[in-house]
Amino acid sequence: MVYVELTDQRIIGFPANRFRRLKEASEVELAKVRLEVGGTALRWESLDEDISVEGVVAGRFQLPPTP
Repeated sequence: MVYVELTDQRIIGFPANRFRRLKEASEVELAKVRLEVGGTALRWESLDEDISVEGVVAGRFQLPPTP
C-alpha cells in the first residue's frame, strides 16, 4: 500500500499493484517517492513512474483489482 497525506489532513491509501511499474516494486523502492509539480504528483525516479495525486483520489488506476 502507498499512503498519501493530503493538505486537508486526510490520509488516502492505494494498492501499489494497481499500477504496472509499482506492481513488482519492493517496499524499499516504494518508499523512495517524491512529491513533484507543486505537490500534485508522486514520482518514483528509480521505477520511472509518475502518478497524479488527483487521479489517485479519484480512483483512476491502470490495472483492475486483484482477487
